[in-house]
Amino acid sequence: MLTISMFYGIIISMYWEKAGQHHTPHFHARYGDSKAEVDYDGEIIAGSLPPKQASIVKAWVLIHQDELRANWELAMNDEKPYKIEPLK
Repeated sequence: MLTISMFYGIIISMYWEKAGQHHTPHFHARYGDSKAEVDYDGEIIAGSLPPKQASIVKAWVLIHQDELRANWELAMNDEKPYKIEPLK
């Protein structure tokens, strides 16, 4: 798993693997002991985050959807995703 962004104590990561078993585009968000899988609409699809951090992640997703989709394509082609600017 590669960390692609970090902001406000939240770590955003992606796995990459050729012909991966990940069928729904998503990334992983961690905050303290909380972990979640988040889709590219900013919705939590597995796990959980505190409400404030979930809102921050959703705002970040809305700004960076195109970059996340490009990273997903790289990851599914066994290429390393690139870093995405943090929320400021």
